Amino acid sequence: ILVNQTRYERNKGVKSAVKTAIKKVEAAVANKDKAAAEVALKDAVSTISKATSKGVYHKNNCARKVSRLSKAVNSIG
Repeated sequence: ILVNQTRYERNKGVKSAVKTAIKKVEAAVANKDKAAAEVALKDAVSTISKATSKGVYHKNNCARKVSRLSKAVNSIG
């Protein structure tokens, strides 16, 4: 039970960081700010990759998130 609680709290923080990073990218895309979106995308990909390596998300889930964000940033063009 104690291990589950510890992991739950750690995973919750990691998931929250991922969601925040994704929202920053989406906000930049909504404002059609290509430069800010690319910077935010780089940060988001890093955060998502760290979540994958810690086992918080499955690798395919992370690949899907990165793909969707990249596609959104590239659509600004």
